[in-house]
Amino acid sequence: MQRSDYLLKKLGWSVLTIGFVLVLNFFLFRILPGDPTTSIAKDPRLTPETRAVLAERFGLDKPIFVDLDGGNPFDSQFFAYIGRLVQGDLGTSFNFNRPVSDLLGERLLNTVLLVLSGQILAIVLGVGLGLLAAWKNKTAFDAGAITFSLAAWSLPTFWLGILLLIIGSAVFGLPTAGKQTVGVDYASWWEQARDVARHLILPTLTFTIVLLGEYMLIMRSSVLEILSEDYILTAKAKGMSHTQILRHHAMQNAMLPIVTLIALNLGFTVAGAIQVETVFSWPGIGSMIYDAVRRQDYPVLQGAFLLIAVSVVLANLAADLVYGYLDPRVKAP
Repeated sequence: MQRSDYLLKKLGWSVLTIGFVLVLNFFLFRILPGDPTTSIAKDPRLTPETRAVLAERFGLDKPIFVDLDGGNPFDSQFFAYIGRLVQGDLGTSFNFNRPVSDLLGERLLNTVLLVLSGQILAIVLGVGLGLLAAWKNKTAFDAGAITFSLAAWSLPTFWLGILLLIIGSAVFGLPTAGKQTVGVDYASWWEQARDVARHLILPTLTFTIVLLGEYMLIMRSSVLEILSEDYILTAKAKGMSHTQILRHHAMQNAMLPIVTLIALNLGFTVAGAIQVETVFSWPGIGSMIYDAVRRQDYPVLQGAFLLIAVSVVLANLAADLVYGYLDPRVKAP
């Protein structure tokens, strides 16, 4: 299979997946119990007529899929949702009465900053620790690394976040909530960056610990399998050093499952972001999703989940392309 055909095939499946997500994304939140107009209009003194006006304002008076009462079958919430998406409009938030794209844009950078910081640290530490544990197989270091990784992998994200919040604030005096200190006038951008970095320490550490164990265990298992291959024995017979064997033979082949794991973990990372951002009051997409679920803010939920789904699909597409670079056999017919 040619490289261009391989790329087109992967792009086609990615587009189909995003199309399926668009449809699922709409109906998923319509099955939630309760009436969203109740959360929009919290004042109990509002009359049913006023609530009907609010429902008409946000298009909630229309049928969900098609109009079966003889009207225009395409005059429904679903086709209105698809029509807005085609125009690049993610809708208007029920609770904030603002475009969803604006709300997501304000929160996206904060979540990317948190997720990337935790992912990069977890990958670097997990891969390095797994490599060392595999090289020192059946030693005290290997046993200690496995024990730590299993413990870190099994910890509930929210429980670890609360534990680090208590320890970090009581012992090290680290901030426990928000992105920066409220009411502080910064003399320079450097002072503001330092303050943001201090607020980022605890949530990033939570992400790193939770993800590190999985990367370490997968890397260790992959390297051990590769070190048992015949070509590793041949490399040793040629007089190659341990460092050369790890760098030129073990690392590239061992990274194949890690690349897949990184792509798959993006979805779980964002799910974990909801818990971490809620515990540390970090103003990101995760905390916004939590608030939107409580308030039944359909447009915000649809926009956030669509953004997450597209990010995961693109990450898996990138993983497939990297796979083709690391292992040319995946493009073989």
